[in-house]
Amino acid sequence: MRTQVLIVGSGPSGLLLGQLLSTIGVETVILERSSRDHVLGRVRAGVLEQGTVELLEEAGAAARLHAEGLPHSGISLAFDGRLHRIDLEALTGRHVTVYGQTEVTHDLMDKRDAAGLTTIYEAANVTLHDFDGEAPFATYDKDGVTHRIDCDFIAGCDGYHGVSRRSVPERALKTFERHYPFGWLGVLAEVPPADHELVYANHERGFALCSMRSTHRSRYYVQCPEGDRVEAWSDDRFWDELRRRLPEQTAAGVVTGPSFEKSIAPLRSFVAEPLRFGRLFLVGDAAHIVPPTGAKGLNLAASDVRYLFAGLRDFYVEKSHAGIDAYSGKALARVWKAVRFSWWMTTMLHRFPDTGDFGQRIQEAELDYLVHSRAASTALAENYVGLPY
Repeated sequence: MRTQVLIVGSGPSGLLLGQLLSTIGVETVILERSSRDHVLGRVRAGVLEQGTVELLEEAGAAARLHAEGLPHSGISLAFDGRLHRIDLEALTGRHVTVYGQTEVTHDLMDKRDAAGLTTIYEAANVTLHDFDGEAPFATYDKDGVTHRIDCDFIAGCDGYHGVSRRSVPERALKTFERHYPFGWLGVLAEVPPADHELVYANHERGFALCSMRSTHRSRYYVQCPEGDRVEAWSDDRFWDELRRRLPEQTAAGVVTGPSFEKSIAPLRSFVAEPLRFGRLFLVGDAAHIVPPTGAKGLNLAASDVRYLFAGLRDFYVEKSHAGIDAYSGKALARVWKAVRFSWWMTTMLHRFPDTGDFGQRIQEAELDYLVHSRAASTALAENYVGLPY
């Protein structure tokens, strides 16, 4: 088989890149190691920057998002037993939209199916070849047969544990990493959210987040110790702990019910540089991971897609290499700003094992300054709704 752009990974970044390229007549094939049902079953982020929504519009995949997504013009920070609202729209003129990553993936899959574009699921032993030359190709196994796909470029959209970054010689990569000494215990439940906007809580017992996927489905998190196990948390224990960490007015709004998904996510910051190796490009989680505190993971992947799509459009339409040559530098400049913001939000809102009394006072001063200074609130709002491209 031959295609113009081979995309490894059928998560939202790979699907979005494929859909955008289809709008300019560029052929793509997507290779995915998992099944379609497994991809759709992954529970991930749910807060979209306005720029991400605009990119989905450009791809022609935003109709259901606009019908079912929840525009949010603010968020609240909870500390000192009170809610402090940050008015994102008043400060920046922009807002965010709550719409689950699973729904984004579903919409993009449907668009790809409707267009008759090729996605190969359950592709085993994917191996990338000769991407440092002019004729890259990939091999994979399916139904006991080894197949080969030749292409012009390879887009590695296959996540942190995927084959794309691992295919790059170690000497060609520089990595940066920060590990956080706690995790997020998250639950999904078919209950209305405690508040109409997201609530980020700093509490002596640890961080908590009240989020949602819709008006009837809530996503809640509490900070938990490193190494904690999901089995140690019954639903009753989770709901009790969540309410303890929230202001009284918010806790009173928590409607409890059985969880249908419960998991613990470790927190880390990770960046690999550069993002281009000959004709192989790293996109999204294949190149960088951020703690979810700043709601940047999916949005950063979309940001990478925006820059790579522009570069490939230049190559195929304008016959210019300028865009693909600039991809890594442009994408990383925005990535590092989002990494900084996610690190800052995490540091400000969580209890670290070594925080101590001094560290706690610093957090309290930071939060108090943030909500009483328009300049500080604006800086948070600008980053939260998404920095310019």
